[in-house]
Amino acid sequence: MNSQTKLFSIGSFDFKLNYLLIIAILSISFSMSFLIRSQPANFGWELNEFDPFFNYRATQYLVDNGIDSYFEWNDDLSWYPHGRNVSQSSQVMLHLTAATTYWIFGGGGSLYDFTILFPVIFGSLTVIVIFALVRVIGGTTAGLFAALLFSVSLPIIVRGQIGWFKSEPLGLFFSVLAVYLFLSAIKSQNYKISIPKMIASGIFIIFGLSAWGGNQFFILPLGIFFLTLPFLRADHKFLILIIPIFTITSILTSLAFERLGIHFIMGLGGLSLIVPTIFLVACIAIQHKSSKNNKRRNGLLFLIAILIIGSSVLILNADSEFIPLPSHRYLNAINPFLTTTDPLVDSVAEHATTTIAQSFLFHSILMLFAGLGIWILLKNSNRPNLIKNDMISFALILGLIGVYVSSAFVRLEVFASLSIIILSSIGLSVLSREFFTNKIEIKKSKNLILKSSFIFGIVLLLTVPLIFPINGNVFSTTNNPPTILNGGTTYKVSTTDWIDAMDWIKNNTEKDAVIATWWDYGYWIQTKAERASLADNSTLIDHIIKKIASAFLSPPDDARNILLEMESDYVVIFVTGKRLDIDNGDQPLYVLGGGADESKKQWFMRIANEPLAKYLHSDGISGTDYFWNETLLGKMIPFTLLGYVNMGTNQQSQTYQPGFTGIYTKDIKFSEDENEPLRLVYYSPSFDIEKGGTVIGVFVYEINKDYVALN
Repeated sequence: MNSQTKLFSIGSFDFKLNYLLIIAILSISFSMSFLIRSQPANFGWELNEFDPFFNYRATQYLVDNGIDSYFEWNDDLSWYPHGRNVSQSSQVMLHLTAATTYWIFGGGGSLYDFTILFPVIFGSLTVIVIFALVRVIGGTTAGLFAALLFSVSLPIIVRGQIGWFKSEPLGLFFSVLAVYLFLSAIKSQNYKISIPKMIASGIFIIFGLSAWGGNQFFILPLGIFFLTLPFLRADHKFLILIIPIFTITSILTSLAFERLGIHFIMGLGGLSLIVPTIFLVACIAIQHKSSKNNKRRNGLLFLIAILIIGSSVLILNADSEFIPLPSHRYLNAINPFLTTTDPLVDSVAEHATTTIAQSFLFHSILMLFAGLGIWILLKNSNRPNLIKNDMISFALILGLIGVYVSSAFVRLEVFASLSIIILSSIGLSVLSREFFTNKIEIKKSKNLILKSSFIFGIVLLLTVPLIFPINGNVFSTTNNPPTILNGGTTYKVSTTDWIDAMDWIKNNTEKDAVIATWWDYGYWIQTKAERASLADNSTLIDHIIKKIASAFLSPPDDARNILLEMESDYVVIFVTGKRLDIDNGDQPLYVLGGGADESKKQWFMRIANEPLAKYLHSDGISGTDYFWNETLLGKMIPFTLLGYVNMGTNQQSQTYQPGFTGIYTKDIKFSEDENEPLRLVYYSPSFDIEKGGTVIGVFVYEINKDYVALN
């Protein structure tokens, strides 16, 4: 029985054995992706990270109030007292898609539960779309390899786990679908099929961009691909119709979204489509008017002229900015050598630059197969019966750009992963095809051993990265609690500290109370506690964040005045650490650190433009006496420094020594019953943790409106 054996027929359609194999592999890929992405649910059923809480609240508003009200909504819990124009500053398509699918499939269940599952479903469905995309480029075998590799890709899965109700899962789904429809349309050459597909592609590429701004990096490869088409394809009449349809559809669709619109059209994203489309039409016209011998030369000269003019415009625009530029993080992705002096941008963990070690951890053996894929594509460019030249061109453009932009930010490693998966799949497919179809003049038994060894070797090479390193593979990395259950700290614990604290605020503060806190926790407070915050994770108004940082580093009396001026009623801080197994008499002993405010304070200082040496010792993290005794943050952290210990030698010191760790005891400095600028009104349960336990401490301070300063 061979793969083309007919199993049954439905009308004129014959269901063959190889279709069963395709369905089986796609089912396995979907299931693996779903199960790996669902691991955080072992710790608790919650949204994961920070942005998903805002996206849930925005979707809830849309479901409760309708689409018209959503587009007119100014969120008064965000950036108090300014508010936030939601449709102008958020991922509208994510909210619309979630609300629509909830109306269809929700079945009257909880929207919160639905949004927890949403990224797992769309992330896992993308394995089918990536199969379709790579199948168009390199054939069915390559598509199946791509589906399997995508289902276990660490950079993609960590940004699409259960509860990760934010941009990437839906954005990738829409954009990969758009690219598939685009390539399928230009490969078909049947106008009745190509035109609808191209229109759908233009719509979905903008849907993807509205869901995730990072999808700008799908548009750039498409624009570059347009530049190559007049030289790779002879069906110019087809191209001159079908490519403008895509660009026009994309531009018109972008006008439906307030965040995109004219800013997108006149910015780098829109121009990356418009200019190459104009070039394609003009280049085809030039080639049509040129003699047969001069067609390619004249087209190349025109391309060179366009590139020179375009480069000159970009250089001039750097000074005048007559073309709207995207934010720094997008420019940094285009130019990884671009640096920023904005500490707020630098303080965001996902904006960290990708290291070589991280790239190897993420991709490991796939780098080798991707290199093999590039070599095979270049080697077989003169064999169009294997992979057509336009598909080779697109695969190489997407692959190289994906790897390039990912060097800027860890977050953009999803593009490197996608690129490497496509190239690796093509490499593995062609290698397998050559190995199994070429006849080798050896005995049948030896031939079987050779082919079995090949299969075993490939499986082994692809399986090893799933197991090693033990604490860095896709299974261990994704087996972590949702962020709200450990506060986003380095501790692999699951507590209800943040949930309990948000419940307390919701039930024990005035409904119009305003909370001052670091921007990391704004979305949690707005969604879980249903209270307004001064700042949040959208980081839209940087001078407010700077003012909060300044207040935290000011003397308590001055800080109170700043916070009252900002119309806040309460202050929330977050402190994490470990209680040691030994006590100092009846005093519990602690070490602080792990990713909460005690570990972020150096960023507060940079953002407030304060000298670090005033507040920190030479290690850049241990607080000076001035920090602990003279700043609001130092006073709000309910611990006092007892001394320092070298954990390796047990040597003790009353003063800071390089390599020594601070040891702390409990000390509530702003009690509820005293005349202080602030008073502690709530602390979360783990503040009273037993020996050896982890403190995930959320502390709520009320600003004392009746405070009288004592001179």
